[in-house]
Amino acid sequence: MAKCAHCGKATTFGHNRPWSKKATRRTFRPNLQTISVMDNGRMVQKVLCAKCIRTLVKTA
Repeated sequence: MAKCAHCGKATTFGHNRPWSKKATRRTFRPNLQTISVMDNGRMVQKVLCAKCIRTLVKTA
């Protein structure tokens, strides 16, 4: 369940590229954190990425 509940950001895939240019698979994981958020007047635990947490704090 590595997915942000707000923006949908999830794990993406790419390559490691060392000096020899030998491509090996790697993953780019988002910075997901579980926080408590007010949703329709009640506290709900959600998994959000760090960017969405920052924007929630700015708008609140």
